[in-house]
Amino acid sequence: MRPRSVLILSGLIAGTALAVLPILANGRTVGARDYSPTQPFAVQAVADFDTPWAIAALPDGRMLVTEHAGHLFVVTPEGEKTEISGVPEVHQQGQLGMHDVAPAPDFAQSGLIYLTYAAPGEDGSQIVLARARLDGASLSDVEELWRQPQGGGGGHPGAIIAFDPAGEHLFLTLGERTLSDTAQDPAQARGKVLRLMLDGSTPADNPFADEVGVAAQLWTLGNRNPYGLAFAPDGQLWLHEMGPRGGDELNLIAPGLNYGWPVVSNGSNYSGSAIPDHDERPEFEAPRLSWTPVIAPAGMVFYTGDLFPDWQGSALIGGLAARGLVRVTVDGDQADEAERWDMDARIRDVAMAPDGAVWLIEDDAPGQLLRLTPRD
Repeated sequence: MRPRSVLILSGLIAGTALAVLPILANGRTVGARDYSPTQPFAVQAVADFDTPWAIAALPDGRMLVTEHAGHLFVVTPEGEKTEISGVPEVHQQGQLGMHDVAPAPDFAQSGLIYLTYAAPGEDGSQIVLARARLDGASLSDVEELWRQPQGGGGGHPGAIIAFDPAGEHLFLTLGERTLSDTAQDPAQARGKVLRLMLDGSTPADNPFADEVGVAAQLWTLGNRNPYGLAFAPDGQLWLHEMGPRGGDELNLIAPGLNYGWPVVSNGSNYSGSAIPDHDERPEFEAPRLSWTPVIAPAGMVFYTGDLFPDWQGSALIGGLAARGLVRVTVDGDQADEAERWDMDARIRDVAMAPDGAVWLIEDDAPGQLLRLTPRD
């Protein structure tokens, strides 16, 4: 007999409404929240960048920073910036451009980093996952590991990287590129989370591994615009994605599940017309937490450092519309917003350094790289 998940995927390809059964009912919905009256951190502006998009900490405390137009930098905690040469050609338009950067799990030994970006193509831009070696101030051995099979579409690139705790697999988010119906098409990468080996190949134990092409690489379906992906200390994978008018989501990610976009959403269409809520279609997995009004979440890290002991195990999420930093507590499969701090700027990404400091990058030109340490 074929595995149930593969039979379900075959049904989806055939156009039925079948989906893997959800793991839980609808989660918590957060309305408008006030900013916390005090900030337990001091903010140090370290460096400025031109429309930065992503940040990642290196083991020695330096930060990798991408700029949307196609630039990559290494910056020291003191603010010394070095631009890295050898970056692949990037197609920059609207929300598309250079996206995520992540050091390999064995970076200290290999010097490898991973990049995502929109690359030019004959049928429109395609999201690409690449790997390269960081040699001083340049990239060498640049290797394209995965390319979105279907080009074109609008914004909503996703393109966020996460490694599992064992450092054996790479997870990659793909937005639906504003072509909403493609999020339910297993033959297309849009609106999905993929699970790959570190070399870009397909793991044999993926939920739909018996299928071909993109379908074999799928971990989840029905994701709209996912800009945050991270493993919690307990090993569970969490993802946030932007909703339309309302309905930003924080989802607990499990293999083979369908999260419903565009069939369901806790928000409404931009025109104001209604979309069925998750609780009206229980065959789709519901978010553990949703926001209406939206915070426009971007970037996410689970805090495991020592500088902020009260934050241990919390998810720290940047807010573009919220213009702040949001702390979410996670207890098993449940989540709730605990605090929200006004940063007076659109926060594009969040990272934690080896010393426990929290780093933020502003979505602006110039956008500041900020270091947060305890106020006392």
